Amino acid sequence: MTSAEQLPGFRRRYEVLAAAGLVTVQMEDDFHWMVVTIRHDGERVVDVAPVMHRWPWNTCPGAIARLIETFGGCHLDEVTARREKVQNCTHLHDLAVLAASHAHDRGLLVYDTFVSDAVDGERLLEINRDGVRVHSWIERSGLIVEPAEARGMALYAMRDWIAALPSAEKEAARLLQVSAVIAHGRPMNLQEGTRAAGLPANCYTLQPERIGHAVHRGGSIDFSAGVLKPLGQAVPGA
Repeated sequence: MTSAEQLPGFRRRYEVLAAAGLVTVQMEDDFHWMVVTIRHDGERVVDVAPVMHRWPWNTCPGAIARLIETFGGCHLDEVTARREKVQNCTHLHDLAVLAASHAHDRGLLVYDTFVSDAVDGERLLEINRDGVRVHSWIERSGLIVEPAEARGMALYAMRDWIAALPSAEKEAARLLQVSAVIAHGRPMNLQEGTRAAGLPANCYTLQPERIGHAVHRGGSIDFSAGVLKPLGQAVPGA
């Protein structure tokens, strides 16, 4: 069976590096390259350091200060997906939550997600953890058809199903769900100068006070067509 990893489509990599009192998470995909470092004392966040290397809208960098305001000084258990997310950059927020969840770990963890471009309404969705496949889903006409346990669900309606998964599978499922949603940006092919007006207010840039002057910066990387993987890893043998 063909794998999404072998097909044209969206690629995203997460690298989680945890040490004593410090977690750095970086992510790169077709449209973004961002990093969040959280320093903590074992219980509370002492410092939040977000960095944007690549971002889609001219207004996105303003979300750096917003993330610091949202999570600075929080108990680690309060760094959650539901805390003021739409007021933040979605991606920086996700990275902060991922970092906090690994605050007591040590070492490097890598996730790679693969979402094939739609063919006749069908997409293959896959995620690897440290090179080992964790989930492989099939979406057809906007609904999951495999695995059978999630059949008939739309991506946005998978929260409860994911929450019921074994603990070793939950995090990977959430990251794959997010990647599958972001991958819808590939066929949009937004050009430099495109205005954000009319898009839903679901992140920092698209809030009413900013959306009127939000302009797309253009440019993306099709990692499935080149010799690079996200976060600069060369494809073996290329």
